[in-house]
Amino acid sequence: MKLAIILDPLESIKTYKDSTYAVMRAAHARGHALYVMEQHEVILVEGAVKAHAHRLEMLDDALRWYTVEAPAWRALAEFDAVLMRKDPPFDMEYVYSTYLLELAEEQGARIFNRPQAIRDFNEKLSTAKFPEFMPPTLVTRQQALIREFIDKHGDIILKPLDGMGGSSVFRIHRHDPNLNVILETMTQLGDRTVMAQRFIPEIAQGDKRILLIDGEPVPFALARIPKTGETRGNLAAGGKGVAQPLSVRDYEIAAAIGPKLRQEGLFLVGLDVIGDWLTEINVTSPTGMQEIASQTDFDVAGMFVDRLENACS
Repeated sequence: MKLAIILDPLESIKTYKDSTYAVMRAAHARGHALYVMEQHEVILVEGAVKAHAHRLEMLDDALRWYTVEAPAWRALAEFDAVLMRKDPPFDMEYVYSTYLLELAEEQGARIFNRPQAIRDFNEKLSTAKFPEFMPPTLVTRQQALIREFIDKHGDIILKPLDGMGGSSVFRIHRHDPNLNVILETMTQLGDRTVMAQRFIPEIAQGDKRILLIDGEPVPFALARIPKTGETRGNLAAGGKGVAQPLSVRDYEIAAAIGPKLRQEGLFLVGLDVIGDWLTEINVTSPTGMQEIASQTDFDVAGMFVDRLENACS
């Protein structure tokens, strides 16, 4: 199988935790050919979507883990599978990339995750497609409505719809002395829509990342436990990742959501679950594979490649 991967610069990859690296290792071990490219190397020329693709060979040297050949222009349709693994931010350049990849699909390319689905599933707002699993939530840019929401619930989380890694996430109490300035800043004086959710105290036990691969859950979640004094479990915010078996509720959420996401073309998804509640559906570049594998010996990347081989057969 010829596998193309759109990713961040190779020199920026943290091999000890990066999920794309784990997938490449698993695919390489099975003899699949790897080609890599950055976002700007995917272009439309003379009606065809092509990429400046670099053939990559994996090495066993921890310091110098790869070599790449000189790049060559290749149509994305020439590959058996194309993985979109560019990390956020999900900005207009990311959106333009999904347009190009959607054109590539029309020309015969197989893209994972499907470009339209990446574009359609805002990682915060898409939880509203599954209201039975969503905590009490308000999405608005009206400060008065957010104040009413705070008065009702007393303790809330306020976050932007385009954030990542826990950035700009605020926990607000009814009598917070900084309430006005937080609302003004977060809504940009009423010009930016944000999400408010009732605070879930089970965050103390971790913000669980549940990986779905082709609609099926990995049997272990990565519970990201906040450090002392924090309410955010994100690893980027200093949280500690602890792998744990899925709970009955976790399986219930995965069983209800997984097949629907699979139908949309979302091959790899990271569900964020706090307590019994679904808080995010991550579709751009979900991670957590290596942390789960190292703590449980469950080969998450191997499961990914298994399912990818089946999808492309």
